[in-house]
Amino acid sequence: MTACYSPDQFNATSYDAMAMVIISLQTFAGMWINAFIASVLCIAWVKKKSFSSNEKILLVLGCCRFWYLCVTWVYSLLSILYPQYYYVQPLPQLLTSIQSFLNFCNLWVSACLCIFYCIKIANFRHIFFIYLKGKIDKIVPWLLLGSVILSLVIGILVYRITEEVLCSSHNATTQRNFWKISIRLDQHLFPVFFIAGFGFATTFMAVITSALLLLFSLWRHKRKMQTDSGKNISTDAHVKAMKSILSFFILYSINFTCLILTLIYATKKVNPVETIILLFQYAFPAVHSLTLIFSNPKLEKTLQRTLSCVKCKVCMMLGT
Repeated sequence: MTACYSPDQFNATSYDAMAMVIISLQTFAGMWINAFIASVLCIAWVKKKSFSSNEKILLVLGCCRFWYLCVTWVYSLLSILYPQYYYVQPLPQLLTSIQSFLNFCNLWVSACLCIFYCIKIANFRHIFFIYLKGKIDKIVPWLLLGSVILSLVIGILVYRITEEVLCSSHNATTQRNFWKISIRLDQHLFPVFFIAGFGFATTFMAVITSALLLLFSLWRHKRKMQTDSGKNISTDAHVKAMKSILSFFILYSINFTCLILTLIYATKKVNPVETIILLFQYAFPAVHSLTLIFSNPKLEKTLQRTLSCVKCKVCMMLGT
């Protein structure tokens, strides 16, 4: 969502080139991290011939984020540096709809992960919560399927609305970004903003509610253990889990704020503030996935072994 300029009058500035370099670094780092998660889980799946619910969610999340970052990089490259190629029909509709589909997949699968952790780890005695704890492993595949279907529906809607927006303006294909065509097209963009805002708010509320419930449950359990037997290894584990959940909470809050600000700035002229917001937004898939790796012992050990092997090979190459 950048400003609208004519490709005939637009030349990439050093500011645009720098923004593209930062986006590229973020994108390739995030793609490597999420590809690492997906590959480790696939290898484990082949070896064990079984897949836990947690691993299913992480695998889908890693794949969604990998392709989301890939499409986002192509979108940024064309819209920032090569707008004359970006507006070749039907490329704008396709890129925007695919990006929306993958973005909502990323958000909803992330929400599924938080809900799964909350139900699996938290300890509440409500009958409905106990029922969900026993059925969560069977519910997870349906949650993932529902997330993909809803994201697909939104992607199709975004494609249709984007096509209407482009058809409503004769000079839309000569502008740098069709999201900022003119004030008259706000009525066409309102459905996109409403759908996006509703999706963002729904996932955010699910994540925040799950995180707060889980934090409360862990805090209550930690106090009980400290009262019964003082500080022990189990208490330290609960403190570590609470810190991880708190970091998830902060990351999701920052990402949600960036998503809402992106919608607010969607009909305004491009400015450095918007670029910074987008950089924060594009960094979220990499930072959150890295946090997931360090909160998962299996992934963390595999990452350490991988980095050690890479370090050894680099040292051998430099030594020779």
